[in-house]
Amino acid sequence: MRDAVLTRARSGDEQAFAQLTAPFRRELQVHCYRMLGSLHDAEDAVQETLMSAWRGLDTFAERSSLRAWLYAIATHRCLNELRAESRRPLGHRAAGGSLPFSPPPPTRIGETPWLEPYPDALLDELPDPAPGPEVRYEQREAIGLAFITALQRLPARQRAVLVLRDVLGFRAAEVAELLDSTEATVTSALQRARAALRERGAMPRERALAPDSPAERALVADFADAFEGGDIERVVAMLTEDAWVTMPPEPFEYQGREAIANFLRHASRVSREGRETRFVPLRANGQPALAHYIREAGEDDGHLSGLFVLTLAGAQIAVLTRFAASNISPQFALPATLDW
Repeated sequence: MRDAVLTRARSGDEQAFAQLTAPFRRELQVHCYRMLGSLHDAEDAVQETLMSAWRGLDTFAERSSLRAWLYAIATHRCLNELRAESRRPLGHRAAGGSLPFSPPPPTRIGETPWLEPYPDALLDELPDPAPGPEVRYEQREAIGLAFITALQRLPARQRAVLVLRDVLGFRAAEVAELLDSTEATVTSALQRARAALRERGAMPRERALAPDSPAERALVADFADAFEGGDIERVVAMLTEDAWVTMPPEPFEYQGREAIANFLRHASRVSREGRETRFVPLRANGQPALAHYIREAGEDDGHLSGLFVLTLAGAQIAVLTRFAASNISPQFALPATLDW
């Protein structure tokens, strides 16, 4: 069956090509998202991957599976994009400036200049193949913001090797072929990437509450209620002792309850005058999230301000990531305004 479809595609049948590649489109998008940290850029990379595959279908020698061949093209596209990205001036993307106030001194300046959230609704379309023996991360872990953020801080080739080996389960020999490299080089890059992720503590130390469980929903509702009411002490009490607040593409990052409370008090003093805030629950990156709407004094509707993603450790919040509205993909299908 597949051979007949492949033959038709090679003869120029675009519908046959679409039939061949459709089962892999969503997983290729997630792969490119892991590599690039941007849903918008990931979709562009997938489009370019499929165009390259269509033009080069005659070069598919069937030594490997069609899936592996597509992953090879997609990975090289992402590596090319990352090389181009490193040569562009920072001004081609927003490098901060989304905060309506000057923040207090941060704990550190972040290393991730650009990051976008990924809507869970798209994850529901992923196939669920049996994990191979090389897989080290569960699918939920491998899309979580902690993991995606840590990936963005790895050198591009190390990033590719780690995703292909530890997330997708390709063998070392397969990855070497995909990347036009050697098994020794792949093994070395993988060891360095794993060490870097361990140093950065990419995963929470304590397993989070079950996704969409009553306990998780209650925690998220309590957080929203406290934040909407301006109860900073109650918000901070929900955090772990070493929690982080991050705000990509803003570089400012705050760690610990005291630093976070100081930041939230400062933000509240500067931006809350005459404003009201409201949250709409959703999910992003396999985690609970809240779309943030603000209604200015004298206005009838609230306007989308951003998206908060909560990384949980046990029954507490370990990382609170705030994305500006400009970083939220239209695929979240969030309304620009909200009736109050």
